[in-house]
Amino acid sequence: MKLLRVGPAGGERPALLDEEGTLRDLSPVVRDIDGALLADPTALERVRFAAGARILPALDPAGLRIGAPLTRIGKIVCVGLNYRCLAAATRAKVPAEPVLFLKAPDTVVGPEDTVRIPRGGTKTDWEAELAVVIGRTARYLETDEEALAAVAGYAIANDVSERGWQFERGGQWDKGKNCETFNPLGPWLVTADEIPDPQALRVRLWVNGEVRQDGTTADQIFPVAYLVRRISQFMTLHPGDVINTGSPAGAAMALPDPKPYLRAGDVLELRIEGLGRQRQEVKDA
Repeated sequence: MKLLRVGPAGGERPALLDEEGTLRDLSPVVRDIDGALLADPTALERVRFAAGARILPALDPAGLRIGAPLTRIGKIVCVGLNYRCLAAATRAKVPAEPVLFLKAPDTVVGPEDTVRIPRGGTKTDWEAELAVVIGRTARYLETDEEALAAVAGYAIANDVSERGWQFERGGQWDKGKNCETFNPLGPWLVTADEIPDPQALRVRLWVNGEVRQDGTTADQIFPVAYLVRRISQFMTLHPGDVINTGSPAGAAMALPDPKPYLRAGDVLELRIEGLGRQRQEVKDA
């Protein structure tokens, strides 16, 4: 299933994109798309039945904003330096353990919402990523099978960063990772049954029509199953948590000087095979 949320910011309602590409209103069946829904097999079965029975009202997508496909996110766990192509491009040592950091849930915006360069920021950067959405409580998982069973679905994330604050202002990465609008998510949450192999997805990003990132999740140093299993050793993952699994080479930070960091007026487009597309205009905060 392709689950999404539509409507004005703060007033979104749950929806579903059916097999024919028709947008359907899910609000007669569920209150919203969140961790509680993803952890409830009975509620998900109601959604599947309603979708299959064609009883959900159709929505007119014209002029309808698409919000983030998930609300009440608990935490966003991000993975740094997780593509071999990125390690090669930056001449970085391949990590022996996943490099982890957190982003606050309030960085999340819709897939076509504005990305805002923070005041004083001069090195705002892009990163197209496969996002993993957790559907059941996961702690101390022992096998890859357990890990994949904990995955409710997948989405596109743009892990926007202000590199000057991330690397040049001391302390941890949080300063450069948690600015407002720094995690566009969506358009859809695609349930795991529709993505049989999360390590076979093409990840692309364009800036002003120019391809900047073009990779595949097959190039990940730590694949999805390993990440979920390994992260569950360090923290408990709850339904509605999100894991941003890293980005292939091509972010501005690793390009030759003068590095083409984002400026007001730039347009970002992201696509991941089977997960849809994003488009963001960049403006100053």
